[in-house]
Amino acid sequence: MRILFFGSDDFAAVNLRRLIEDGHKVMGLVTQPDKPKGRGLHVIYSPTKEIALSKGLEVFQPATLRDDAAMEKLRTFGADLFVVIAYGLFLPEKALSLPKHFCVNVHASLLPKYRGAAPINWAIINGETETGVTVMKMNTTMDGGEIIAQARCDIPGNMTSAALRVRLASMGAELLSGMIPKIKARAYTLVPQDASSVTRAPKMHKDLGHIQWTESAQRVHDLVRGTQPWPGAFTFLRGRLLKILDTAVVDNVAEGQSVAKGKPGEIVELHKDGFLVQAADRAVLIRKVHPANSKPMDARAFLAGHKLTVGEVLG
Repeated sequence: MRILFFGSDDFAAVNLRRLIEDGHKVMGLVTQPDKPKGRGLHVIYSPTKEIALSKGLEVFQPATLRDDAAMEKLRTFGADLFVVIAYGLFLPEKALSLPKHFCVNVHASLLPKYRGAAPINWAIINGETETGVTVMKMNTTMDGGEIIAQARCDIPGNMTSAALRVRLASMGAELLSGMIPKIKARAYTLVPQDASSVTRAPKMHKDLGHIQWTESAQRVHDLVRGTQPWPGAFTFLRGRLLKILDTAVVDNVAEGQSVAKGKPGEIVELHKDGFLVQAADRAVLIRKVHPANSKPMDARAFLAGHKLTVGEVLG
């Protein structure tokens, strides 16, 4: 089956590579235009473009898909199936109707939960213990198409969104590759999404990572895990921003004694693995930090250089 792949980021790249390695007939790549990045504003290719060029695939990089010229170019690929993953541009209805079969998308959640731009992050921020990937037939509703297949996985209590992203990219690629022969044979069932069960996963923003110590310790821990690598969780110490990179929720210390309770944000103990900060209910063990104008470091090294004291308050 002739496939035209739409995608731009690392998540999409894992899927593109798997399709090629599994012998599927990928005709070309549609990805976002090259953009200058970094201090030197050097033009950087998208991860999918790097793969496509290494495999000799044609690359099409339109600024929009809403003009006749773009539609005509898409027709020239003669695709049976469009695969759209983290492409970054919305496909208009006339584009969805071009392939012989239809357009499929791999979404990193168990739809209809977590429709939107950041399903992996929000699943962890909200304390979910299970997520997965969905292959769906696309329609004009964002992430609202009929479900073709799903695969589930647990979310370990200390897994970050960055690590979960790697796992789900691999799961999605395996699920998609295995479904393509079934799509070709029309051996699948389309399951409409339950509109009453829809939840949202909006785009992340910079201020989302601001830790509120008046929330539960588990909520703080989940925020730290779920905002990696961007925007990152942060607080303030002595008036300066302090990014928090690794935490654990602490129920007790040493000989089974409860942590001495302080006010939210108060440092209640200096620990061999870092320092404990009081949240609304329990303490949060800070194990790795990234101070302003410095490099990431474990909390023990941070303590050695900053001489924190019990009773200081963060935030």
